[in-house]
This record gives sequence, C-alpha cells and structure tokens, in this order.
Amino acid sequence: MIYLKTEEEINLIKVSAQVLGKAHAEVATWVKPGVTTGKLDAVAEEYIRDNGGIPSFKGFNKFPASLCISVNEVVVHGIPGGYVLKEGDIVSIDCGVKLNGYHSDSAYTYPVGEVSKEVMNLLTATKKSLYKGIEQAVDGLRIGDIGHAVQSYVEDRGYTVVRELVGHGVGRNLHEAPEVPNYGKRGKGIRLREGMVIAIEPMINLGGKGVVQERDGWTIRTNDRKYSAHFEHTVVVRKGKAEILTTFDYIEKVTANTSLMVEVQ
Repeated sequence: MIYLKTEEEINLIKVSAQVLGKAHAEVATWVKPGVTTGKLDAVAEEYIRDNGGIPSFKGFNKFPASLCISVNEVVVHGIPGGYVLKEGDIVSIDCGVKLNGYHSDSAYTYPVGEVSKEVMNLLTATKKSLYKGIEQAVDGLRIGDIGHAVQSYVEDRGYTVVRELVGHGVGRNLHEAPEVPNYGKRGKGIRLREGMVIAIEPMINLGGKGVVQERDGWTIRTNDRKYSAHFEHTVVVRKGKAEILTTFDYIEKVTANTSLMVEVQ
C-alpha cells in the first residue's frame, strides 16, 4: 500500500530532515584519518537525541547502530565499530531520523583526505546521478523513469548499478512502498503521484555490479572489492518538479574548500 502524504505530514518530515541534515554535518567534521567509525556513530546519536529525535536505524530489524557506515568496497549497511579511517578511504554515511512520528533518510559519501581522481570521479558521478533521478520524481511519470535516469547517467560513464538494493517510500515507517530501483525503463513501473514521499539512493560501483553479504548479516560489499559510492535524498513527488525534503546544505557548509567536498557541476 502506497500512502500519499498530506501537506501537514510533509512538513513534519521536513522538520525531521533538518535535524538529519545537521546531524550529518556534525559527523562530517569528524571524517578524517585516525577517527573510528564508532566515534562517528556516537556523534550522530548524541546530536539526534539532543535535538529531540530518535535514530531511525538503531534497532531496526536489530541493526545495532545509529549510522550505517560503509567504507571503500562496502556498498551499504556497514556496522560502525573499531575501524580507523585512513587517508585515501571513502566513507558512506547513511542516517535516518524519526521526529514527531515521521522518518527522514539520507546518505553522503566522503573522501578521506586525498583520493585518486578515478575514485573522486565515482563520487561526483554518483551524486550527480541522484539529482538526475530526482528530476524524474514528478507527478504522472513512472518509477522506471527515475531508475532509467540514474542508470543511463552512470553507465554512460563506465560505472555499474547495484541491483539487489533499492530506494523506498518514507513516512511513519522508515521503509514503505514503493521500492525505487536505480535502474529501469522509461515509462515502466507504477505511476508517480503528488504526495508520494520516497528515498532515492543511487548505489554505484567502480567495478562490476555484483555484491555479496558478509557473515554479520548486514554488511554488503562489492564482489570484486572495488569502491562503491552512495548518495541519498528523501523527496516528495510534485507536479512539475520534485521537492527535496532532506538537505546537504549543512554538510556542504562544513566541507566547503576541504578535501571532503564532493562537487557537482
């Protein structure tokens, strides 16, 4: 069942999304060599709770942390812990906030220190593909239009799209219908309607599209161990132009003119 959101509900998600965006920015200030992924998780949880929210991920299907932190070849669902970030890593930070009964969800991938041009190009293309997908989140179009926009953009640049993991609806529940794949055909899939709130989240690999799950039951990494990037926004389908409810503005204020900044032309 797909639930169309009222304007009141959309505004509540926006409030949640502001706390989420600021939590991401707090974490961004700690993304540097020598910092553990467990420290990043603690920073996020403290900020979210201090601002009246609940970390959406903690306890979700027994997930043990507030952030999914995925380093290098880990695509998504990495569990924070004792791993120490080092120069040349990339780290995807996926976070959700529940506030006033509604969830918001977003992700951002950072370079840690200096990374190769090849890897930086992957991050830039993945972030750009997110906005290509968002452009298609318009009343009257189809889910396949979103996926096609993401897929065609990254595949034209030599990257691959993870098939096993998809975006999703967001609202009172962290994961709602519909599923939002990052691949597809124009004009196919369910029709998008104004008031649908969805998380669009390209997961794009430098190498092949194949992934495997680690023994912890959560961590998903690339089969060939090449790097993967992940960017995500929660958006609402509108007539004419989608509205982005989450924000990278706070992240980009603290990363401006630093090696953490992932710019999109």
